Amino acid sequence: MGDDKMTTFPHGFLWGGAIAANQAEGAFDADGKGLSTADMVPYYKKKDYTNLKELMHVTSETIERGMQHASAEGYPKRYGIDFYHRFKEDIALFGELGFKVFRMSINWSRIFPNGDDAEPNEKGLQFYDDMFDEMHKYDIEPLVTLSHYEMPMSLVLNYGGWRNRAVIAFYEKYAETVMTRYKDKVKYWLTFNEINTTVIEPFTGGGVVEDTVDNIREASYQALHHQFVASSLATRKGREINPEFRIGCMLARMIHYPATSDPEDVLQAQIDNQLNLMHTDVQARGSYPPFMKRYFADNHIQLVTEPGDELLLRENTVDFISFSYYTSLISTVTPEKYGVTGGNLFSTVKNPNLKITEWGWQLDPVGLRIVLKELYDRYQLPLFVVENGLGAKDKVEEDGSIQDDYRIDYLRKHITQVKEAVLDGVEVMGYTAWGAIDIISASTSEMSKRYGVIYVDQDDDGNGTLDRKKKKSFYWYQKAIASNGADLE
Repeated sequence: MGDDKMTTFPHGFLWGGAIAANQAEGAFDADGKGLSTADMVPYYKKKDYTNLKELMHVTSETIERGMQHASAEGYPKRYGIDFYHRFKEDIALFGELGFKVFRMSINWSRIFPNGDDAEPNEKGLQFYDDMFDEMHKYDIEPLVTLSHYEMPMSLVLNYGGWRNRAVIAFYEKYAETVMTRYKDKVKYWLTFNEINTTVIEPFTGGGVVEDTVDNIREASYQALHHQFVASSLATRKGREINPEFRIGCMLARMIHYPATSDPEDVLQAQIDNQLNLMHTDVQARGSYPPFMKRYFADNHIQLVTEPGDELLLRENTVDFISFSYYTSLISTVTPEKYGVTGGNLFSTVKNPNLKITEWGWQLDPVGLRIVLKELYDRYQLPLFVVENGLGAKDKVEEDGSIQDDYRIDYLRKHITQVKEAVLDGVEVMGYTAWGAIDIISASTSEMSKRYGVIYVDQDDDGNGTLDRKKKKSFYWYQKAIASNGADLE
């Protein structure tokens, strides 16, 4: 091997961006769509909450209010950025950026409004047909997430969400329907978004309402098991429909560092990392790792399984592993010694070596390289960074420009670490920045926490023209893609 460093990414590297249907599409009641779990989450001004995680915590009372609220007002995910009506304009901008891939999700409740419908909603199916056709005009490959926090609400109200095994059959029917419909238009599929969310925030990830169960931890892991089974069934069915499909899993990778060299802190970090990677162990290796037996016993969790589950998981593992990466966390047995910070799904003690965003994310580009190396060492499967980006407040200058150098700096540093991981021998399929365009925040349901390289003129209350505008980062990312990662200046 020579000494020259790689200047570009491998040929065929999939550059792009990512969004979720529930944060972008809007049109929550258009063309036969049913309500989803995301439609229950209102917007709270900062004075109305103390930490980000409570915004994603939905109770029976929250749901009752949401179901009685007939309009989109006050529920930003119901109106999104009107991607439903503006997707052609937005995809043209993605084409101008040079995207090779666009990660998006199909809103389950747009296809089966109640989840258990006898027949799919044709208008919903046609919408995604039209979107995929538009993407292919620009040679953009769809990367489709089947379930991205968009579970039909009827499955929550009538079945209790994913803790009910009956939901598996409804998901399998949904997956078979869309995979059959789009078998010649979509190659890359993800079965669930950030599947570990189900045990972190059970309603968001699994449609499980905490105040309706006696043991929320057990209910969450039961829901998760059903999702593992459903993912395996969808993977098996997808390969029957089109053997050329590449089907992956998706994890919110939250790497834990020990706070000190104290062996107790090191052990705690190991345990925390194991609990995170357990999800990909099941989907990539085909079985629960041995340490989960003790974890279930220690936490009084008794999973109800069926005889065929073990074989199903083992025989239908994924083709690749995708993940989101935003930050790293600190593990310690003495958290009271440290200050606390947090993102949307977690809180952690502060790392004194890292800067923190306004929303509590600790910025750690090198952590992305560590994650890539550890995942590849563990699984020897292709990896795909499908979410990585900076949420920040953007200012429109008097001349109309958005000088988001902070976002360029973030993307440059993280993409550089992906390149370093490739040099380390890691097989990385692609990188999709979150988000391609400003969308409603998953946690706070606000617009002012912006991730996109494309600005959307809309404020936190839904006011604005919805006009799209290219940020400075748009041109930087366009250049980075055109050079296949060689030009990151």
